[in-house]
Amino acid sequence: MRLYRSRVEGIARRVIQDLVDGEHIEVLPTNRLEAVADIEAIMIEYLKRDHRLRDAVREQMASLRIPYDEYGKTRSRIAKEWGHPMGSQIERYLSSQFVESFMVSPYIEEVFSDDSSMKRIVQDILREFDVDEGALRDEAREKIKNIPENSPEYDIRFDQALREVRIRHGLITARENRR
Repeated sequence: MRLYRSRVEGIARRVIQDLVDGEHIEVLPTNRLEAVADIEAIMIEYLKRDHRLRDAVREQMASLRIPYDEYGKTRSRIAKEWGHPMGSQIERYLSSQFVESFMVSPYIEEVFSDDSSMKRIVQDILREFDVDEGALRDEAREKIKNIPENSPEYDIRFDQALREVRIRHGLITARENRR
């Protein structure tokens, strides 16, 4: 799973709505926005940490002159050192964080269900908001099919095409694209 900033608000609203509708938690209507904001804050903090991880990977690769094709291995190793969830671990991590927050949030009146039931519901919601990264990459490759693979130009153009695809699908904004 990859979490996009553009999906955070929708996920948070859906989590609170589904758990309230299913009578797993009670949230007063006057506290609904704050409960959603708490869930958003958890995801935003995860994204900030993920961004710091990306920066650390780039710095380490540059300082140790690690080739770019080792990015995934380097990222996995540093993420493991940091205890930062990746891939399918993200769903479990976020669902645990959400459920833990329900227990201490002043905006959640009551929790009626057990942790594992709520975590399953949250994980299902997160999966619904997940993006098929493979399909995005295929779409980007299709845009640059006239450029020979394994060339420096291909790598640059592929990154550009992938960003354009993500913008078109509403996953990132043009402002985020400049990073």
